[in-house]
Amino acid sequence: MAVETSSADRERPPGGEGHYGERIFRPGDSGEADRIDHGALAYDAITLARLRRLGAGPGWRCLDVGAGTGSVARALLRDAGVAEVVAVDRDTRFLAEDPPEGLTPLEADVLADGFDPGRFDLVHARFVLMHLPDPARMTARLAGLLAPGGVLVVGDAVDLTTGAAPDGPVTAAVRAMWRGLRDTIGTNVSWVPDCPRLLTEAGLESVAAEIHVPPLEAGSPISRFWADTWERSRDAMTATGLVDDEGLDEALRSLGAAEFAGFSPGMLTAWGRAPAPAN
Repeated sequence: MAVETSSADRERPPGGEGHYGERIFRPGDSGEADRIDHGALAYDAITLARLRRLGAGPGWRCLDVGAGTGSVARALLRDAGVAEVVAVDRDTRFLAEDPPEGLTPLEADVLADGFDPGRFDLVHARFVLMHLPDPARMTARLAGLLAPGGVLVVGDAVDLTTGAAPDGPVTAAVRAMWRGLRDTIGTNVSWVPDCPRLLTEAGLESVAAEIHVPPLEAGSPISRFWADTWERSRDAMTATGLVDDEGLDEALRSLGAAEFAGFSPGMLTAWGRAPAPAN
């Protein structure tokens, strides 16, 4: 990606090495697709159930923002029977692998001023806004891509390492991860509990939200996801001073243990509908 001076570039998170997150999470690195898929295995069933309860089904045209390996996009086509999914990401190498009928990969930057792929019955973005510099502005932009009566669904991580969280190596690692990712690539989850208000301010109706916290179980997809994520972000985490290599190794061992190790970050999913046309 060429270096420009557009408003989108001025808003990019720290790191500035091309596509979002490539300072730590590079799509071409060995095992990156597996890391993404571990997260998908932990959350896809929850996400798809919510999308179907909101009406996603035959005839719907959908936009999946930050589609990653395309697990949600493919499930919408396969299980919900939607008509089309435009799956947008800054890097579509995983989406281009044997796309099913109805899946349209779109390599694009949602921060770009000219990003306007059309109007949709469903716009979905999971673990996207938390990585972008202006969640309120992006929420409004995504809401503007809805057809009348369409639904916007966004999901982002909720940090459970509050002062009341149990002390332990996993809690220390999660705190170091959030600070390290914010310092390096701009990830920020502090605003996520306020997401429903952003949807309301974007002009959406029937706004609601729910939280899912997957259990940290030995060998589970979410435990494997965090283990891979911490290994890739080890330098950023230890640079915070909140955890050292020994402490991070202890946290990784805890993820593989059968006993309680701590809370995984949760996922807050919020949604709202664009006003339907007046009769």
